[in-house]
Amino acid sequence: MSDRSDAARPRVLYCTDTYLPQVNGVSIVTALSVAGLRARGWECLVAAPRYPAVLPHGPRHEPDAAGQSIQVPSVAFPPYPDIRLAAPSYGMISRAVARFKPDIVHSATEFMIGRLGQIAAARAGIVRLSSYHTDFSRYTTAYGLPWLRGPVSRYIARFHQRSGRVFTPSAPAREDLRALGVSDVEVWGRGVDIASFAPAQRSDGLRTAYGVEKAVLFLHVGRLAAEKGVDRLVRAFNKARESLPAGAARLIVAGAGPEEEALRVLAGPDVLFLGVLDRARALPRLYASADVFLFASLTETLGLVVLEAMASGLPVVAPPAGGVADHLRHDVNGIAVGPDDVDGMARAIVALTLDSGLRARLAAGARETAIGLDWEAELDRLDTSYRDVLERRARKLEHVARTPDIFEEHAAV
Repeated sequence: MSDRSDAARPRVLYCTDTYLPQVNGVSIVTALSVAGLRARGWECLVAAPRYPAVLPHGPRHEPDAAGQSIQVPSVAFPPYPDIRLAAPSYGMISRAVARFKPDIVHSATEFMIGRLGQIAAARAGIVRLSSYHTDFSRYTTAYGLPWLRGPVSRYIARFHQRSGRVFTPSAPAREDLRALGVSDVEVWGRGVDIASFAPAQRSDGLRTAYGVEKAVLFLHVGRLAAEKGVDRLVRAFNKARESLPAGAARLIVAGAGPEEEALRVLAGPDVLFLGVLDRARALPRLYASADVFLFASLTETLGLVVLEAMASGLPVVAPPAGGVADHLRHDVNGIAVGPDDVDGMARAIVALTLDSGLRARLAAGARETAIGLDWEAELDRLDTSYRDVLERRARKLEHVARTPDIFEEHAAV
């Protein structure tokens, strides 16, 4: 870690309780932010949990490309071993702040490392920013703990009220934060790499390998956890098969998590589980080689996989809930169904299986939607927003320095 020798290069410390190699929307967006800001002249340091060399459901750990990381000791969360619980190592974070001298501390998560970052930044007088990626209050219902929703919402409110600016990837999430009393909220982070995720990645060889040369291939990508509602889309697919010719439709589920075993029991013979795939090489080909994307979660602030599917030219069948509502347009780029409407999703699966013209029209609409959400433009906006926050702080400090102490003035009268 270098000393602060180049004042022209602003610095940001990211504090996050999830990072690569753990793959989820938060870790992916944070890693993309770090890479994008470095390309735009920022020095970036990441404080994240220390991961084992091999995750239970993931690739080997690849260290931060620029060697700029603080790895906080962590242990596996027993119900979901891919999730790491970080130790309350405030000393590591405060020493990182003292050595790195960031201009901004950005808490990408609301838990241990994110909160320690807030505390260290406050004590050092550094700008505090945060991200609201996940609606944990709604998770309480998915896990059978609805009585916890109020306390979780109040914690989330207090956490983000401490920030000079909060970044969240959808308009519904912004309104949720405003309802909690959080004022400076910017909708940011709803980008997608339209070059990597593109229809040109389609592979007939891959479809042959999975035995779906002629079938209409439905796809779901994501964590197999209770809050994702994957059981609903599996039940919908099973129901749709009853109205379709044998072998007309197949479903592939890519991802892993605590619900995998139960989902395998629920699934019929035309459902294939692939586990966690390499994000850079395997996932783009899989998306583009499918025909339709299925999604059932009601708790997303964004739904990054939905944008990746649209960029790959896949119509999306999903409830327009949370961040998905910002992008899903019924009969334009997909089919919107009710929040728990298994029958409605089954009817959509049947319609898209039997009507190739409908699939083609919605696929074109999906790709067009994604083209307007190029990730590079979002990174430019993040760079601008960070610099705006720093400029506002500098003006405020200058104003304070130039304003006479009113109490001294009154004392002199």
